Amino acid sequence: MTAEPNTPRFLTLAQVADELNVKQSLVQGLIRTGELRAFQVGGRGLWRIGRQDVEDYIEKAYRGTAERIAAGELDDGAETGDQE
Repeated sequence: MTAEPNTPRFLTLAQVADELNVKQSLVQGLIRTGELRAFQVGGRGLWRIGRQDVEDYIEKAYRGTAERIAAGELDDGAETGDQE
């Protein structure tokens, strides 16, 4: 991934949640389980996630999905309308 001018290197929880179209609580869960790399900044412990880490997570998710499809382990994919 090549950074474009004026594109931040690090994203907030809210920005990542928006990018993935999920709730912030899901992003926090991904961080907690180690599926998404992140770090805390400052005395208040604000979370920041590298843009490349988000791209790496997405690529890993695509690979995992492809493997599950190949193994016949995927359900019909119907979404419930919830963002989690």
